[in-house]
Amino acid sequence: MLANEGEALRRVVVCPPGREYVTYEDPREHNIAERADLHRARAQHARLRELLGLYGAEVIAVPECPGHPNSVFTRDPAVVTPKGYVELRMGLPTRRGEEGWLARHLEELGVPRAGRIEPPGTLEGGDVILAGRVAFVGLSSRSNGDGVRQLKALLERMSYEVRVARVPSPYLHIGGAMSMVAPDRVLACAGAFPRGFFAGFELIEVSPDDFVSGNVICLRPNEVIAEASQRRVMERLSGAGVEVHPLDLSEFVKGTGGPTCLILPVERG
Repeated sequence: MLANEGEALRRVVVCPPGREYVTYEDPREHNIAERADLHRARAQHARLRELLGLYGAEVIAVPECPGHPNSVFTRDPAVVTPKGYVELRMGLPTRRGEEGWLARHLEELGVPRAGRIEPPGTLEGGDVILAGRVAFVGLSSRSNGDGVRQLKALLERMSYEVRVARVPSPYLHIGGAMSMVAPDRVLACAGAFPRGFFAGFELIEVSPDDFVSGNVICLRPNEVIAEASQRRVMERLSGAGVEVHPLDLSEFVKGTGGPTCLILPVERG
């Protein structure tokens, strides 16, 4: 099971884009900035799956949740801990229903349920980053105080030290502003977090360009996938000894998602 997002990725759940990703009336209801080109989105996602597999991950592809264009972003409906998955509760009303859909797939994979976020709490997986004994949790427009309190109680029973920070604009989730790049190394956007938030970790700080500047997938310690437009971030990581694989995920940036939004890590180590 997942213990530290800076460890090697071993097993991951993804959802290749299909007609649901481009079928909707009002993009604002789904927090979509621009309608994607489905052909390009499919090709980009296929390349992501190829890279994940090439670096040792078992890639489990599940079909889209009917009526849910955002179900391609498998990061958000659940978080997998060493004790099992926590079924979350989406903060965006049009995404509700994805939680049970993804929970069923996780149970089919033999992942036990460790807990559930109950109303009125909301919490999305993009606001949770597990880093060994520490869990970084974001208080955001999608994850409210009640949801964060519920998750904090669950994780503390698993012996996590839970560190909570308010997620500032322009980031949708904490994962837009930070990512693990090794078990003890963090990529984070300058000015996004309070002093001391990353105590005990080596910090690689970057000047943000947009809402996904801190969002990279750790393939294994000091090796990551980054969105190809993030040139300054990639230069900073390379200068810090991190190997970077640029990947064009522009059709998912249109859906206000970054690389980590497209994967639910199930096992690392």
